[in-house]
Amino acid sequence: MHASTLAAVSPVSAEKPVHRWTLDEVLALYDLPLMDLIFRAQTVHRENFDANAIQRSTLLSVKTGGCSEDCNYCSQSARYDTETERERLMPIGEVIAAAQAAKDKGASRFCMGAAWRGPKDNDLDKVLEMVREVKALGMQTCVTLGMLKSGQAEKLKDAGLDYYNHNLDTDKEFYGQVIKSHTHDDRLDTLDQVRDAGINVCSGGIIGMGESRKNRAGLIVQLANLPKPPESVPINNLVPIPGTPLAEKDRLDPFEFVRTIAAARITMPGSWVRLSAGRQEMTDELQALCFLAGANSMFYGERLLTTGNPDIDRDDQLFARLGLKAI
Repeated sequence: MHASTLAAVSPVSAEKPVHRWTLDEVLALYDLPLMDLIFRAQTVHRENFDANAIQRSTLLSVKTGGCSEDCNYCSQSARYDTETERERLMPIGEVIAAAQAAKDKGASRFCMGAAWRGPKDNDLDKVLEMVREVKALGMQTCVTLGMLKSGQAEKLKDAGLDYYNHNLDTDKEFYGQVIKSHTHDDRLDTLDQVRDAGINVCSGGIIGMGESRKNRAGLIVQLANLPKPPESVPINNLVPIPGTPLAEKDRLDPFEFVRTIAAARITMPGSWVRLSAGRQEMTDELQALCFLAGANSMFYGERLLTTGNPDIDRDDQLFARLGLKAI
């Protein structure tokens, strides 16, 4: 359930019938002159949200490294030689202390990530306790634990989980070039379980992995055309990590990233569109352009799962310069 401050700005249109987008329609959005695209996205944004309010989430890796999956972008895969060291599941006291610190610094949602293919039942029991304790602090809760087995989503719901993150990463056509240890359909199956359990869905993708514009548009189409669009849509700009297969990938044109934000906003007008990984490498001006294109959520704090993030002082200064308010 949304915290009261977020409920106050939750869009009425989230409950309206959802347009079924086609690939050609979304490609046509990408092809618009950038100023026309941003104007359209900002218009949609203002119809559904406070244009000057940004939701802030904090992300903590509660279990790092040693993952059996082969995601080409990820430093936590056991298959790649990276600087990320394998760590056990964090003690619950440390997790709660981190959540309290995040709340004190202005975060309204606390996200916990674990590098698993999927949680074992005994590990899930520990995460359930983390969820209950973070909820008790008055924060929204989110976890990303990999693929779920039957019955696990219901347990998370009973513990009070607000959001489950499971990104599609990219469209089905390009997926096999990034991940081979599981399929695109496996991801969709977990999203179905989360939705059926009554948990809000957080699902987005990673831009800049070598995909085409058609692939980027395809990802947006798949997200927008889910039985119900995700309540949160994180858009990640690839951070090339030494030791991973995508370590030498060239950076994406920043304006293409802005176009993706705008396309997500237009096609999913009632969703929180979140600036996620890669924000540390963005200038303040680029972030402002993303907010103008409809991004209204961000990760807040110096660290994501294993990559850096702008420090809190820089974000606070950016909010002050732009006249933004945190929710």
